[in-house]
Amino acid sequence: MWAAAGVGLAVAGCAVLWARRALVLVTVTGDSMEPTLRAGDRVLVRRRRARWLARGDVVVLAPPRTRVRTGDRWRVPSEGWNIKRVAALPGDVVPDGVPDPDGTGLVPPGTLVVLSDNPIGVDSRLWGPYPAGGVIGTPVRPREAVAAGSRA
Repeated sequence: MWAAAGVGLAVAGCAVLWARRALVLVTVTGDSMEPTLRAGDRVLVRRRRARWLARGDVVVLAPPRTRVRTGDRWRVPSEGWNIKRVAALPGDVVPDGVPDPDGTGLVPPGTLVVLSDNPIGVDSRLWGPYPAGGVIGTPVRPREAVAAGSRA
């Protein structure tokens, strides 16, 4: 009996450790993803690498490392995680309004283009193609539910 309880506790402990490493709860701030996500919404995110992404996926990103000139000052566009939508993957045509760093017209390898659902949001139109290594993950809810803006 004690052995079964010990095994059960070990399995539960492993499940908790896996969840803590694989999942993160993100609270949305700002309005860049409206109407899909609004400030205060909480999104459960599964850690995921960029190679598993598809166009249209909503992604959580580490802050970009690029600096942006605003007037006479340079600033980092964001200090916290960002939630955006994948618009283009490596080898895709660079969307209109997004800087083309190498002049080929294609999204460079190791990067992706991310856009806000709200046109006034800060995204690849300001940053340029985003480094794929900065992808934290994607919401656990299916892409269709996030795209439709369903709220729990």
